[in-house]
Amino acid sequence: MPIQFSTDGSPGYRRLALWQDIVCDVFVELDCKSDLGNAFHGSVTQASLGKAVCSDVCSDRQHVFRTPSRIARSDQDFVLIALGNRGVGGVVQDGRETSIRPGEFALYDTTRPYQLSFDAAFTQTIFKVPREMLQRRLGDTEALTARAFGADVALERLAYDFIFQLCHSADQIGPEHAVALSEQAVDLLAMALSERLGKTSLPSSTHRSALRYRLKAHIRARLADPDLSLPETAAALGISVRYVNDLLADEQTSFQRYLLAERLARCKRDLASPMLAHRQIGEIAFAWGFNDLSHFGRVFREHFGTSPRDFRQSRMPH
Repeated sequence: MPIQFSTDGSPGYRRLALWQDIVCDVFVELDCKSDLGNAFHGSVTQASLGKAVCSDVCSDRQHVFRTPSRIARSDQDFVLIALGNRGVGGVVQDGRETSIRPGEFALYDTTRPYQLSFDAAFTQTIFKVPREMLQRRLGDTEALTARAFGADVALERLAYDFIFQLCHSADQIGPEHAVALSEQAVDLLAMALSERLGKTSLPSSTHRSALRYRLKAHIRARLADPDLSLPETAAALGISVRYVNDLLADEQTSFQRYLLAERLARCKRDLASPMLAHRQIGEIAFAWGFNDLSHFGRVFREHFGTSPRDFRQSRMPH
């Protein structure tokens, strides 16, 4: 990550004060304390990724506080996903406390007080996202803060690995891909968290949001299957056909309209890609679950106002 802040090179008596300034500048307004005094060392690297910010924190032992007075003085509205790399970190928020070990991650929300504790040197990767990015996928996330994820659940581990690798490549990713990749990271995170949501006691509106996300994730994962159907999808989620469409009606769509829109979006993306210029239009359409080329051409024109062929030609370099 290109931007680096460090206490190295500063006089010992200035290091903690400098660290306080660094942490407040990179993350959100916080109070940092350490008993190491002049011996304290810490560094932060940072890179933007669309609306998200990726950081690596390498530091000596300390305690960090996000206090009500700090919250009152700021309008920062983020969820921070802390991924353990070296050492153990503690998180306290919303009446819960957990530890983040290497290979695990936890969430905390900047709109409410929290505490972080590190009893020894540590390294963490922090993925900071606007809270609305996660909220629009899952609803309220209060039940998920200060819980450890990723140790022995496949989907949680996959989310950890993807976000960790993405953050460590953020400075090499162009702006044209950064937004899409940060959204994909939050998609995967929300997919992992939605499994945990089903195992906690939450308001029905939150369950509904989580179930709708699982429904959409199931559809997106099977777009290439021309036989994907409403009854099969309902059975996979253990709900009725009617409830599937009821969930999607919250977003003014239905199973068939959502499936078609997602397939068309993938086809449009692939038709615009110079890397796929060698593939026939029919190949791309069939790869995303269409099985009738004339039907594909008709619905593509209805949605995008042009034929697949004309759209592709308009995107190719001249």
